Amino acid sequence: MILATERLVLRHLEADDLAALYALYRDPEMREFYPDGTRTLAQTKQELDWFVDGHPHHPALGLWATIERSSGSFLGRCGLLPWQIDGASEVELAFMIDKRRWREGLATEAARGIIQYAQDELQLQRLICIVMPGNEASAGVATRVGMRFEREYSDEFGPSHIYSLRLEPPAA
Repeated sequence: MILATERLVLRHLEADDLAALYALYRDPEMREFYPDGTRTLAQTKQELDWFVDGHPHHPALGLWATIERSSGSFLGRCGLLPWQIDGASEVELAFMIDKRRWREGLATEAARGIIQYAQDELQLQRLICIVMPGNEASAGVATRVGMRFEREYSDEFGPSHIYSLRLEPPAA
């Protein structure tokens, strides 16, 4: 287990998560605001294998299975991803919750838990969200957890908006 919130447990992805993760990744509505679109089963398995023990180059980071505590159901994947943006090392707060559970505050709850973990356990000083233009739901989650629009950004995947949050050092 990486962390727990009131309704969620975030843990490393496991081989048994493949079918549930693939169900999310093959859905065009779930992947509408992801630059690489829907994914095949093979692509989903490759990503799951990549993150099974955290990010291979940054094991404390990665995409984590997001599980409902009360039912044990796989709800999505959330986590922290390392990026190089304009020569700077950044850590992205990432979240994806099953569309059948949208508007229940689960992405916001996961994001708050991840921010606390990033601050207290990893002692990160800054987090970003990379949000594609038009993705009002993700922009809303970012602002609800205290992030502010910082700037527009464009890379090989196209335009995006960067939201950022400065983290406070843990209390001594």
